[in-house]
Amino acid sequence: MIRMKHSNISQLLKQGKFAVNGSLWLEGDGVRFFGPGPVELLQLIHETGSINAAAKKMQMSYKKAWHLVNNLNAMSARPMVVTATGGEKGGGSSISEEAMQLIDYHRQLRERFKKFLEEETRLLGR
Repeated sequence: MIRMKHSNISQLLKQGKFAVNGSLWLEGDGVRFFGPGPVELLQLIHETGSINAAAKKMQMSYKKAWHLVNNLNAMSARPMVVTATGGEKGGGSSISEEAMQLIDYHRQLRERFKKFLEEETRLLGR
C-alpha cells in the first residue's frame, strides 16, 4: 500500500476547488436499509399518519414505500412502522419510538460525517 501525506495529494490535482464527499447509510447483512430516503419516509409517515400520503409527498410509488417499510421492519428488533387497518378513521400508520431514536441517531451520525468530510476537504486543500 502506498501512503501519502495529505499535503502531497493536493500536488497531484489540477488547479481548482476540490472536496471530499460521500453519502452515509446503515447496512444490515450487506444490504442498505437506513439512509436519507428511509429517514425522509419515516418522518413523513409521522407527519401525515399515512404511508400512502408520505409516498406521494416524496413522489414515490406506494409499492416502493411499502417495500422500504417492510425492509425497515424486517431489519429492526421492533417494528419501525405500525399500521392500523379499518376503523372510524380508515386506518393509518405511525412510527415507533424506536424509529424516532434511529432517526435521531442517523441525524447525529450525519453531523459527525459532515465534520469529517469538511476536515478532509480542508486537509486536501493544503
